[in-house]
Amino acid sequence: MKTVEQFRAAVETRELDAFAGLFSPDVRFFSPVKFTPFQGAQAVHALLGVLLRTFEDFRYVGQLAGEAEIGTAGRSAESHILIFRATVGGKQIHGLDLLQLGDDGLIEEFTVMVRPLSAVNALSEAVLAGLAADGIAL
Repeated sequence: MKTVEQFRAAVETRELDAFAGLFSPDVRFFSPVKFTPFQGAQAVHALLGVLLRTFEDFRYVGQLAGEAEIGTAGRSAESHILIFRATVGGKQIHGLDLLQLGDDGLIEEFTVMVRPLSAVNALSEAVLAGLAADGIAL
């Protein structure tokens, strides 16, 4: 099973341990609620634990694949967009997970985008509370 399929299965089954080995050690996670990225596989793994608890009724509703520029060097990378729907704090969310793979096939950049603004605000509050509860510093 390829990295993206393993990632999707881990999210859909809510199995945090299934993310092991999918991320580059230096992965960058770009969040819709934080200006600077979370960096490193350990930080991203901890954040995913919070996100799995935060999203309700999460489901992927589509997937796209192609290539896109990655990082500041402007090199092209295999890229996948997983389209999702979910609920957070009673707010309906429509979002995208953008997974960009390094030459080794591991996730090197992971970007999450969500809408509408009211959902972004609800997500921000829930994630910050979850990070604080887990003792994870921003």
